[in-house]
Amino acid sequence: MEMTAAYYEGNKQFTVKPLADLPPLEAGTVRLNVAYCGICGTDVHIYHGTMDQRVQIPQVIGHEVSGVVSEVGPEVTGFQVGEAVTVRPLQPGKATAFDNGYTHIGKNLKFIGIDTPGGMQASWVVPAYTLHKLPGGVSLKQAALIEPLAVACHDVRLSASKSGDRAVVLGGGPIGVLVALVARHQGAEVLVSEVNPHRLELIQSLGFETVNPMVENVVDRVAQFTADAMADVVFEVSGVAAAVDTMTQLLRVRGRAVMVAIHGQPKPVRLFDFFWKELQLVGARVYEPEDFEMAIALVDSGKLPLTRIITEVLPLTDIQQAFERIDDNPSGMKYLLHCNEQIQ
Repeated sequence: MEMTAAYYEGNKQFTVKPLADLPPLEAGTVRLNVAYCGICGTDVHIYHGTMDQRVQIPQVIGHEVSGVVSEVGPEVTGFQVGEAVTVRPLQPGKATAFDNGYTHIGKNLKFIGIDTPGGMQASWVVPAYTLHKLPGGVSLKQAALIEPLAVACHDVRLSASKSGDRAVVLGGGPIGVLVALVARHQGAEVLVSEVNPHRLELIQSLGFETVNPMVENVVDRVAQFTADAMADVVFEVSGVAAAVDTMTQLLRVRGRAVMVAIHGQPKPVRLFDFFWKELQLVGARVYEPEDFEMAIALVDSGKLPLTRIITEVLPLTDIQQAFERIDDNPSGMKYLLHCNEQIQ
């Protein structure tokens, strides 16, 4: 069967083309047969043209990948053909003093699938250091959720959430729901705020308390949820100004606000609340290797209902329809592209 790749061409257009002759592998790289690639919110931003200054059009994008090793390049040890893997799509680059040792968000970081070619193709070459092996019982379809799940693991880890905490997640999209699932797994009681009624229905079916800020007063609802104690931690995942305004009001003394969403423009924040209640604000961006390992362990455990957030799986050849459906269905959660029909 012919191997293909999907190229973002600009102007909300993708083209699917046969892969040319596969180039020889450079030292330290591995070739994968890509099984599934999830569509991330960042991919949707690329589709809408808001990142055209960053991607090299035409470009293969995508970074939420599961696959199987098909070829191992020179100087690579620890991986064998046929092994199932997922990809931690960060290329740190040269470390600088600015990085303070945290090269996963360092000055020279390149995000694979945005700054360099990504995984929406049947065959993909990546640095070997980005790979994490999958346990034998993990399905490749669920493994495509490991990258966004690792984001949630990182967010919850940096929140210092502990068993018995009351947590509020502002924004019930895919990352918000994954944050809620991880926080609950860690022992927190979780309430999710979301405006889309269909997403609220799904979130409630997963066993979470919810609030619709378009219908209810979120501060009052959190007070009810916590018996007036208010929240130990709030995860801001929505990216909207109203949530930024609300987050400090939801926290108890010495509570923590975790900024997960990307706010490209300045927004008003109730700084008095930080003084009055000795609050903390924590930024959380992407992930570190231990977050991937935690995500893999969670998928392997089967304790999270991850298949419930998969809205649809489409073949790579239907990539244009997939992005159009995301635009047409704000109630949807996670869409996956099946990139290689020979791998299930």
